[in-house]
Amino acid sequence: MKNNFKIIITAIIAVIIGLGAGYLIFGNNSESASTMDSHDHNMETTSTSNSEEIWTCSMHPQVQQNEPGDCPLCGMDLIPLEANSSNDPLVLEMTNEAVKLANIQTTIIGEAAGQSRKTIRLSGKVQADERLASSQVAHVPGRIEKLYVTFTGEQVSKGQKLADIYAPDLIAAQRELLEALKLQSINPDLVKAARNKLKFWKISETTIANIEASGNIQETFSLFAAASGIVTNRRVSVGDYLKQGEPLFDLMNLRNVWVIFDAYEEDLAAIKVGNKIEFTTPSLPNKVFKTRVTFIDPMINPNTRVTSIRTEVNNSNGQLKPEMFVNGVLQNSLSKKSKAQITVPKSAVLWTGVRSVIYVKVPDMTIPSFQFREIEIGDALGNNYQVISGLELGEEVVTYGSFTIDAAAQLNNQASMMNKNVKVKGIDYSIHLPDFTASTPFEFKQQLADIADAYLLVKDALVATDSEQAATTAKQIMETLPKVDMTLVNGDAHIYWMEQLNALQAHGEKITTLTDVEEQRKQFDFFSQALIKTIKVFGIPDDTLYVQHCPMANNNEGADWISKEEIVQNPYFGDKMLTCGLVKTTIDKDFKNPSIQQASNAKQNTHNH
Repeated sequence: MKNNFKIIITAIIAVIIGLGAGYLIFGNNSESASTMDSHDHNMETTSTSNSEEIWTCSMHPQVQQNEPGDCPLCGMDLIPLEANSSNDPLVLEMTNEAVKLANIQTTIIGEAAGQSRKTIRLSGKVQADERLASSQVAHVPGRIEKLYVTFTGEQVSKGQKLADIYAPDLIAAQRELLEALKLQSINPDLVKAARNKLKFWKISETTIANIEASGNIQETFSLFAAASGIVTNRRVSVGDYLKQGEPLFDLMNLRNVWVIFDAYEEDLAAIKVGNKIEFTTPSLPNKVFKTRVTFIDPMINPNTRVTSIRTEVNNSNGQLKPEMFVNGVLQNSLSKKSKAQITVPKSAVLWTGVRSVIYVKVPDMTIPSFQFREIEIGDALGNNYQVISGLELGEEVVTYGSFTIDAAAQLNNQASMMNKNVKVKGIDYSIHLPDFTASTPFEFKQQLADIADAYLLVKDALVATDSEQAATTAKQIMETLPKVDMTLVNGDAHIYWMEQLNALQAHGEKITTLTDVEEQRKQFDFFSQALIKTIKVFGIPDDTLYVQHCPMANNNEGADWISKEEIVQNPYFGDKMLTCGLVKTTIDKDFKNPSIQQASNAKQNTHNH
């Protein structure tokens, strides 16, 4: 029995020795072969054919692992990685499947053909021509005995009888005339003066002749319209006593009307007196009217930020009525007529305040790649924009699906509308942040401070390398974000907040769903960038915050975070390198955005370990 036991022990020892020898032989050979393969690859003379297959996400190419599974950022199934040669943070790479899923469409840029004129769409109203307004007044004091025009809106023609008036002064004047006629042979000038007195009171020569011939005094006189028009206001009734010069009716002649269009500030440079405008009105849908600009209001309405553009239209047929809505199209020659212009479809342009962003397809790539590009645009040419700079003929731009690409780039921390702090080979391509600190209400700043307080709890959890606590405290951020009253900021400030809010919500939500602390730290970096920009741009109420920087985070690319203490506690490494970092910026209630040069100088400081 003992002999059998010895035999078994001996056999086991022999197997162990054999396995060890095999490892030493074949393991070393394998390592040597791997070294040779790596050497051959570096020399670019051969490539290994047995390389391990890499799996990646179609929407987040930075995710790469050696086995299939789900994307840790979006949860999509990973797919095999195709050949890829771009490492540019300005370029987003997508798989063919992702391009088809997002229905990305592109257009090759060419010159503007037949677009020598700029088209401006205008809206407005028909208005009465103020120059054709008139008032019908009483030329002598008296009492109205009868009215022949009795309601507002009635059409009145020049010479039409309007009313009969009893005027004691006219009766006295008639008596003077009849007495003067008796003395005509002695003093003819007296007759002439009596006649002129009646004429000054708008009594016709025919009526005066009848009085002289009959010798009878008229007790009432008729009042006749001095102009044609529509009665816009009836001021008197039968039996009213009138003073000399008191109005009876307000008249408006509509044989010509004004059409007043509203023009925005940015269109004024292309609008000149004499420009042709074609317009239609909903009441006459099949009728197109043509007119020209006759007057441009020198003042801009401070509430609507528009100015009035006046045109004149013949309205003898009465089709156009005051207060009708109209829609017009103005076409004007472009300011630059020397050569055809490069244009880009409007659907390709993403607006971010003063910047215009597009995505350009990178040519000759094995997988679809799209480059973030800022361009300067000019006049609108139909469905296109004139390109002043930033694009060349023959380049291919994304005309459908740009927002999908931009969202993916933003989540990857690549250049996008909402992520301006992107560095390529050490060069900072960020644009100097705007400064809304002076115009931002205290209440809005306090709400941002509440977000910062919730953020600091997440930071502390990551310092402790506690993923569960980080996810829990991130939920407090997601509850605080909707409480920010965005109506407190207007204009460009409102747009800027909306951009940062999208980033804060996207990355904050990711932290709540992730369980791996390193993945949470990646999302925390993205969240920190958006929050730091937000606080710098809008300001804080009364507190002091410190923007701290670790140059070794993100594989030595660096990362920032916010703290309330100057003492560095690194959320990207925790206990591994707790004090690695430096105070980059101090933000208090008087903080103003530094210049780009100042910001770059600050980065030259050393950091602690």
